[in-house]
Formats: sequence, structure tokens, C-alpha cells
Amino acid sequence: MHFPTPTWLVGCGNMTGAMVEGWRASGVDFSGVVVIRPSGTAVDGIRTVRSPAEAGSPPQLVILGFKPQQLEAVAPQLAPYLSAKTILVSLLAGADVANLRTRFPGVGAVVRAMPNLPVSVRRGVTALHSEDADAATRDLVGRVMGPLGLGFWAIDEKAFGVSGAVAGSGPAYVARFIAALETVAVERGLDPTLARSIAIETVFGSAWLAASDTEPLTELARKVASPGGTTEAALAVLDSEEGMTALLRRAVEAADQRGSALREEVRKS
Repeated sequence: MHFPTPTWLVGCGNMTGAMVEGWRASGVDFSGVVVIRPSGTAVDGIRTVRSPAEAGSPPQLVILGFKPQQLEAVAPQLAPYLSAKTILVSLLAGADVANLRTRFPGVGAVVRAMPNLPVSVRRGVTALHSEDADAATRDLVGRVMGPLGLGFWAIDEKAFGVSGAVAGSGPAYVARFIAALETVAVERGLDPTLARSIAIETVFGSAWLAASDTEPLTELARKVASPGGTTEAALAVLDSEEGMTALLRRAVEAADQRGSALREEVRKS
């Protein structure tokens, strides 16, 4: 994969940094990429500048990777350097397409992207959404995101928001599950280091098994749970009305509601 030349990464925080790690691991060429960050803190192997004025030729692709609350300050500084040939990809939670189009009226296409942290190891999930990207633009953005894992186009802003609440926040949910499994193992008498290893490898192995098989996950559970056995007793708790599905339903709903509130905050800024 080759980046369009030039490509600007505006901001390089946790998520953009994770994407850079994933691209680096895939062996992409960063020679046409410029990182713009006010701190000037260098990004290894990529030219880094403090402002758009120092970045050089106007970008074909610009990826916004700063905090959504900074949009009001950054947009007026950045917009004059973008053109109708620029594809704008935004990682900013809460900044919908209409808001971005208002702040960057001269760009050729606006694309929202919501990656999750495993893009750093090329096993990420990235939701994409645009209202004005043509087939060629979608293909280009898809190729840029391709080395990072699964990428897909959400049909509308609502589906994009749900994808963020599920996949974008999902690694945090899984981390909490692993930590809970570790905690319970320690409480039941296992050594903490061993408990952590068991929890991580159990989740990793189970996910790998699920990804390697086309059978429903209910079938995977059935293979583990013998009738009248220990796993069946545990599943009775997890499958109860207040069990795992109900808990995740509340968690995703809370994330989705916060996303809606954030959109309103960004719109008013």
C-alpha cells in the first residue's frame, strides 16, 4: 500500500499512533507522509512539523487525529491549505459529516473513520462513513485502512455510531473481561501472574477458535459445556436476565448516548 502524496496526519495521539504502528508493521512507505503536531514531538521515521504552513504541498489525503474539542481551534488554521483534490478523513468522535463539511467546505470528500486500538497489531476494526465519497475515493480510503485489519462502510451516521460503541470501545470491554477473569482466579487461590496468563490465553485462544470456525458461537459454548457439568452451571449465571448480554447492552447504550452528547457538544463549539 502507498499513501497518496502528500498525506498529512494532523495530530498523532493514541489512536493515530496505533495506526502508524500498524502501517509500519505492514511495511508501508512513509516518504510521502507528514505529521503535523504543535508540540513538534518527532514521530519515528516520519517527517514531523508544527503547523500546516511548514508541511509543504497541499495534501491529497489528510487524516484528522486530534481531540474533538480542538476542532474549533484547528479547523481555521488547516482549512486554507486544503483543496477540492483533498480527501479529508476524520477520526474525531462526535464530529459528524455535516459539521466537518461546514468547517472544511473546500475539500473534495469527507470521510469519517472509527478505528479501534488493535489496528496497532493489524487486527483492528475500522468503521467508515461518507455522504459524498465516490467509488474511487472509497477504494483509496479502503486501501489505506486495509493493512490495519477489517474495514467496512457504515450505511449512515447511526450505524457508524453503533459501530463505534461496539468495535471502537470494544477492546476496553474485552480488557475489563480479562481483568475480571484474572481477579476471580486470584480470589480463588491462583498465583496472580499465572491467573493473568490464564485469562489472556483463554480469551486469545477462544477468539482464535471462533475466527477459525464458521459454526455459531452457541456451538462453541455447547462443546465446552457438558450437560449437568461445571460450565453449564456457570453459563446459567451468564445467560440470566441480568447476565452478560444485559450488561453489554447497557454498556453499549451508555457509549452510544455519550456519542450523541459529544456530537451536540462539537456542533455547538
